[in-house]
Amino acid sequence: MPDVNLSRAADEGIGARIARKRRARGLTQQGLATRAFVSRSLIQQVETGRKPATPSLVAAVASALHVDPSEIYGQPYGNEIGRADRIHESIDEMRRALACVDVPLELDVPPRSLGELAAEVSRVRRLAQDAQHSQVGDRISALITELSFHVNDSGDPRAWTLLNNAQAVAVSLARRLGYNDLANFGIERAAAAAARSEDPNLPRLAQLSRALLLMTIGAWDAGMKLVERAGTGMDLDSSESRAVFGALQLRAAILSARAGRAGDAWEHYGLASEAARQLPERAPDFYGLQFHLLNVAIHGVAVAVELTDFDEAIRRDSRLSLPTSVSAERRAHHEIDVGRALVSTGQWDQALRRLLRAESIAPQMTRYHPMARESVIRLIDHHRKLPEPLRLLQDRMSLT
Repeated sequence: MPDVNLSRAADEGIGARIARKRRARGLTQQGLATRAFVSRSLIQQVETGRKPATPSLVAAVASALHVDPSEIYGQPYGNEIGRADRIHESIDEMRRALACVDVPLELDVPPRSLGELAAEVSRVRRLAQDAQHSQVGDRISALITELSFHVNDSGDPRAWTLLNNAQAVAVSLARRLGYNDLANFGIERAAAAAARSEDPNLPRLAQLSRALLLMTIGAWDAGMKLVERAGTGMDLDSSESRAVFGALQLRAAILSARAGRAGDAWEHYGLASEAARQLPERAPDFYGLQFHLLNVAIHGVAVAVELTDFDEAIRRDSRLSLPTSVSAERRAHHEIDVGRALVSTGQWDQALRRLLRAESIAPQMTRYHPMARESVIRLIDHHRKLPEPLRLLQDRMSLT
């Protein structure tokens, strides 16, 4: 059973966790602020719950305290006090499957054909886009193991491509649940598979995935270097390559925003918008990137949120209407971002509505998302008497 973080108070917010870890290191607030290159007043406000902790601050504090950001977030989360839930039960199997690509684990029955496995990769990718974490966890390890048999048996580039796709889904799940070490290991495996796939875009996408993990741990400059390296020398004549280039620019926009570089963030956002406008009107979803003009607009809200320009984020959101054709993962993430902006501007009722909407769209993702949980804790701290919808959400997140 994985070591799920259930030993601490379930309702402990990021600020309280920072304070506890700071004291354990023997640091004053000023000492931590100096190490994290932020002001003492910011540390004090976050620790006392008067100001929300941004991902940028979490990364800076984690670096200063020499811990993984997942420890500041309190990840991995368990769904019930004292018991790891089903999602975490898939982690050990996924770790074994990723580790044993060159010596595949034994299967009870012969592996499915590559055609059948291609269909299964598509199904699992759709489940991931719908934020069905448990169902992805139930399927992904067996899928990686079956594809490992094929790559060892035939070395078929198509098998390597499918293996890379499955490993990328595993990486995403591990990162979302807070297993950053496993995500990093999976990225290395996915990059190795990409190199044998004969698809020139897959190695670039492996770098894109790695840049996202670097963003999670606050390595902004390293992440930007990876994105720049991945985009160097791209042939943009095909729609597939333009979609990859656009996705790289969106990653660069968020990285720049978290680093506080507003000019760079909006410049990369503009390049992504241009790439999206150059795609055919009904282009397929290349590589599962969901790269299109509406997704770029969603990222515009995210860029503003990461820059803590909450008024701009709310203004951009007011112009958006997301149809159900946009994946549940994208729609729920957008609602969480807007919820963060509304909490930060003191619009408590509207924030609760958006967070409840996120949960209705993608329950598993919302309950495990560190910024959703932090926003809910801020709402709880604000109310002397909890509204019933907030109390029930608190219960579902096990924040009691």
